[in-house]
Amino acid sequence: MAKYVIQWKPRDGLAGDEAAPRRLLDVFSKWTPAAADIQQMLARVDNQGGLSIVETDNVLNILRDVSKFEVWLEFSVTPVVDITDAVPVFNEAIDYTESIPK
Repeated sequence: MAKYVIQWKPRDGLAGDEAAPRRLLDVFSKWTPAAADIQQMLARVDNQGGLSIVETDNVLNILRDVSKFEVWLEFSVTPVVDITDAVPVFNEAIDYTESIPK
């Protein structure tokens, strides 16, 4: 199962639209995530967005989820791996580059 960090922030131009936050929260309250294994969902304390950590076998489920909110929010989706899985790969890369004569 692949893991993703999904970050969002309010779209530019919505600051003056007083109805937008209410509509966003109404839509969010009815939402059932397609990418159902949400490990964490966090809001920034400066009210400028948030992030979630999601595991899914189908990246299209993330697309299904974020596309429902694109009217109000801009998203970035970053594939990630656990650090304990990444460190051996980093060491392998270092070993490889060190094996090449300078």
